[in-house]
Amino acid sequence: MPITDIHGIDLYYEIHGETHDIGVPLVLVAGLASDSQSWQPVVEDLSSRHFVVTFDNRGVGRTRPQDTQISISQIADDCVGLIRHLGLSYVNLLGHSMGGFIALDLAIRYPEWVNQLILASTSASSSSRNNALFSNWVSCLESGMDSRLWYRNLFFWFFSRQFFDNQVAVDEAVRYALDYPYPQSAIALGNQVKALASFDCTDDLATISAKTMVISGREDLLFPFEVCTHLAQAIPGASLRTIDNAAHSIHWEQPQAFTDSVSEFLSQN
Repeated sequence: MPITDIHGIDLYYEIHGETHDIGVPLVLVAGLASDSQSWQPVVEDLSSRHFVVTFDNRGVGRTRPQDTQISISQIADDCVGLIRHLGLSYVNLLGHSMGGFIALDLAIRYPEWVNQLILASTSASSSSRNNALFSNWVSCLESGMDSRLWYRNLFFWFFSRQFFDNQVAVDEAVRYALDYPYPQSAIALGNQVKALASFDCTDDLATISAKTMVISGREDLLFPFEVCTHLAQAIPGASLRTIDNAAHSIHWEQPQAFTDSVSEFLSQN
């Protein structure tokens, strides 16, 4: 898979879709502690309808080095660097969670590169509770906490109540995380958490010119429905789509509803 030098890092990315001719390219930006593989449940469907680009943010996956300096703006700059590297004129941008922070920053500072904007399970800033929670995740990882237990505790925040009724699905999710060959280091996670906590673009939301949709999981504990509603109201002309029976990881719990929402929005505009 391709790796390119962007701003002094080796940025890993993937191309999905047979041709550039499937409309405007769609760039997917992953969230905290997530990389390009976090889009697995939806990338096949999306790439049958759109030319899709995914990549590993600074500090995660196959982008190296993992312990590099990290800020939301730096990752947004990396994304623009990748768009330029691929020779794309402009893109549709979809960011999930921290990826939404990155997408917002990019849309605010580089409006010429963003055709349409989709923000999933995110906001313009992170709450004090979330910042404390994410810092605790880093401390637990640094302490040598059993990895199986560490992931199980994360999943309480990522998935809905219904997800935990299926023990097989829970066990499979834990097994996938444990077996993943490109784990994130505690240092890299800590750097991402600090980057997330220091970001706040609330005062700039009114300047966003891209047609925007916000997607919310009805049971999201990290960025609840009311937070996503406030985000949509603050962006001129933005629409809000709520998906039931899903928490923070909407595209894992309700992949079909997620891809249908994305494609419907992009086709309407």
